[in-house]
Amino acid sequence: MKLIYFISVKFYSFIILLLASVNSKAKKRINGLKEQSKNTISRKEGELIWFHCASTGEFEQARPLIEKIKKENKEAQILISFFSPSGFELRKNYNFADFVIYLPNDSTKNARNLIQKYKPTTVFFIKYEFWHYYLSTLKKNNIKVYLVSGIFRKNQIFFKFYGGFYRKILQNFEILFVQNKESEYLLNSIGIKNVQICGDTRFDRVTQISKTALNLPEIEIFKQNNKLIIAGSTWEEDEKLFVKYINQNNSDIKYIIVPHEIKTGKINSLQGKLSATSIKYSEIKNKDLNSTKIIIIDNVGMLSSLYKYADIAYIGGGFGKGIHNTLEAAVYGIPIIFGKKYQKFEEAKQLIARNAAFSISNFQEFNTVLDEIITDENFRHRTGKNSIDYVQENIGAVEKIFKTVSFDVNY
Repeated sequence: MKLIYFISVKFYSFIILLLASVNSKAKKRINGLKEQSKNTISRKEGELIWFHCASTGEFEQARPLIEKIKKENKEAQILISFFSPSGFELRKNYNFADFVIYLPNDSTKNARNLIQKYKPTTVFFIKYEFWHYYLSTLKKNNIKVYLVSGIFRKNQIFFKFYGGFYRKILQNFEILFVQNKESEYLLNSIGIKNVQICGDTRFDRVTQISKTALNLPEIEIFKQNNKLIIAGSTWEEDEKLFVKYINQNNSDIKYIIVPHEIKTGKINSLQGKLSATSIKYSEIKNKDLNSTKIIIIDNVGMLSSLYKYADIAYIGGGFGKGIHNTLEAAVYGIPIIFGKKYQKFEEAKQLIARNAAFSISNFQEFNTVLDEIITDENFRHRTGKNSIDYVQENIGAVEKIFKTVSFDVNY
């Protein structure tokens, strides 16, 4: 299995190199790695804490812990590595980080070089990051590595009869902080005992975001006393549901659609399918918001603040690879709807179990669920309360991790 892993990593690296000429993300990663290999760094004496995140979602899980550490020890240096260009590009100027880099491809040489260059004293890998050469090299150098917000399922390779190599990878972690009891049980079943259930740090993050959410006067004017449905991070299949629903519905409900991709052509196409009056957020100035029924957001970064104005949230992605962030909406105590592909997301399963969220597979189900939430005020408030209760009950993962981890500097 180690040979297969080695070949897989090399093959993946080769494919990325080939794609660089035609794929913008691959090109950014290749160019970014070349550029940082030339750079020298100014690494001060003292503690340097390294966080590795695959992309933006994992960064959001790391972020509250990063900011907690910086709050308690301003002298601690922070290194953040990303594999994905989208994560790197979005957070390369993050003000709590001293260094933001692309993680070089997994190899003994790259692991040694990175450790020698930055000399990390404590390391956090977020959720699903299991890189053999990095983890084993850190272990050999007596640098403690922690897994944050890990979640494990029985169909993963660690729990297969042929997964011995991958089980050994897990032995490199000092502690695996996991989200739920099932993960702890699965890890214990393969002899991994250094496990702690701490929950998901995103509960801390969304609570933090909700306290600093933007006030958006134009959204208040747009909404007034109408019910507002916000569709966040939508893809084409999600938007088809909304187009059909809006075009059949003549009520006073208002809508905000936040597409996952904000390319002008796609937004224009969406507007062309809607029979009701719609405007782009970038064109909102001097528009008659009272007569406008739909706003389409054509920028990045507003969604988490928009949810505070919503009566109902629809989370996109459930007809593709998987749903986007449900907790950003749940923290505001509103009912949530999403598509059928949610099984990999513990929070989505828990929200459904608590009657705070509803999964739909087609337009008929979407129409039925949405109509019930809209027309039954008691039902809407009850499901919304279930959402906020779930979030509040799960705050505290950051504090648990912070108190448990043995940093090299006493705070």
